[in-house]
Amino acid sequence: MRYFARLSVIVWTILRFGLDELALSGLRRKRFRLLRRAVSLGRSWEQPRGVRLRLALEHLGPIFVKFGQVLSTRRDLVPEDMIEELSKLQDRVPPFPAAESRALVEKAFGRPVEDLFGSFEAEPVASASIAQVHFATLKDGREVAVKVLRPGMLDTIDDDLALLRTVAVWVERLSADGRRLKPREVVAEFSTYLHDELDLVREAANAAQLRRNMSGLDLVMVPEMMWDMCSSDVIVMERMHGVPISQLERLKDAGIDIPKLARDGVTIFFTQVFRDGFFHADMHPGNIQVSLNPATFGRYIALDFGIIGTLTEVDKEYLAQNFIAFFRRDYKRVAELHIASGWVPAGTRVDELESAVRAVCEPHFDRPLKDISLGQVLMRLFQTSRRFNVEIQPQLVLLQKTLLNIEGLGRQLDPNLDLWATAKPFLERWMNEQVGWRALLNQIQKEAPRYAQLFPELPRLLHDALKRQASPYESQAITALLIEQQRTNRLLKGLLYGAGGFVLGLVGAHLLLRAGLVLGG
Repeated sequence: MRYFARLSVIVWTILRFGLDELALSGLRRKRFRLLRRAVSLGRSWEQPRGVRLRLALEHLGPIFVKFGQVLSTRRDLVPEDMIEELSKLQDRVPPFPAAESRALVEKAFGRPVEDLFGSFEAEPVASASIAQVHFATLKDGREVAVKVLRPGMLDTIDDDLALLRTVAVWVERLSADGRRLKPREVVAEFSTYLHDELDLVREAANAAQLRRNMSGLDLVMVPEMMWDMCSSDVIVMERMHGVPISQLERLKDAGIDIPKLARDGVTIFFTQVFRDGFFHADMHPGNIQVSLNPATFGRYIALDFGIIGTLTEVDKEYLAQNFIAFFRRDYKRVAELHIASGWVPAGTRVDELESAVRAVCEPHFDRPLKDISLGQVLMRLFQTSRRFNVEIQPQLVLLQKTLLNIEGLGRQLDPNLDLWATAKPFLERWMNEQVGWRALLNQIQKEAPRYAQLFPELPRLLHDALKRQASPYESQAITALLIEQQRTNRLLKGLLYGAGGFVLGLVGAHLLLRAGLVLGG
């Protein structure tokens, strides 16, 4: 009953904001055009379609808002006017009662709040769709932030995800373009992100890993987790003091070097992505602050680690080869990589794809680097992808989203930010480490402990290999060979014995003949 009640609310919202007409407008078959006219009969909407979509998602609640935020990164799937509206989605929601928050903390740790903390602020400092945060102090005086999971989220998320899966199935059935863009995989990936966010221990582990990775960079700070006070529903972490990065005037008044801050953000991102393959994938201004503490002045402060992106070595190698080809303007190589990776159908003509990629990228290379917008390049590449039926890889959606966020944030801080001039030396060094002689040395160094363990065992392994039992086919061949060899040996023995007997006979006859002659003489 809960499922059908929620479905009724969704259907009513779809009809209220005209999303049914919006969905049918993308279907080209005649029967769908007729259906669109039928459902639009007597209905009109003054607001643009992008505004209607955004309002509908906001009305449906936090889970659909988050899905809209993920959808806002899919410029290959969503038209630009809708992207602009979806990017405005915010998941700020009213906080749940302080008494309920206290009860959840006490349930998680089995002790009263007064026994856990020296002080606990009932009013949350931040409230989002998944959790809210309270400031507190420990008994030893350390300042901490307490993140409490919003109650009842799992059932709500599972119900809404079930409905989204149903929608994805119908999109794939009704639209060839929908099948190419893998809506079910997008929903599955979205489901993974949401369930990861529901496990706060996972978020704490993400923060700990990111803190270790960034420890030697001296550009960004990550709060320390209090592991003895972390559970799946509540985590306690070091409280960070900083100014939200969106408060530019306050940062300027404090003496922060804003252009350097923009460059540092690019360096942090590329280090996380291409060195570590482990990056903060929710880097909107609400999750980023800047330290004004004299000891850490001007450093970034990263918060909220529920969404973390990872890249495999295969992903990184593919990106490395594409970057090399782009920097060299080798568009044929870019086209070949796309075909070899299976991103486009195997029958795609290399020269046609090469020409399309060149038309997108070449105009940007002839402009000053500071005027190149990665967002515009990606947007045009995604438009080109429709023509060639490029299959968008879900594992790279987070990387694309974060890269666009970083560029937008960097240009907000410094409109003259030269993104590629900042990133290119790092990328070139990283690519040399991935595909050059440094890659060989790094691989040897990585495998050295294994080799060191293996070398002393080589004599024994060689001996065992020589003694190992042959396969059944080898055994049959060897047996047959032995039988033939025995038969040959018997034949040779017979011949030798016969020849020997013959020779002995001749010798005996010769001796007898001589003896007879002697006796006769």
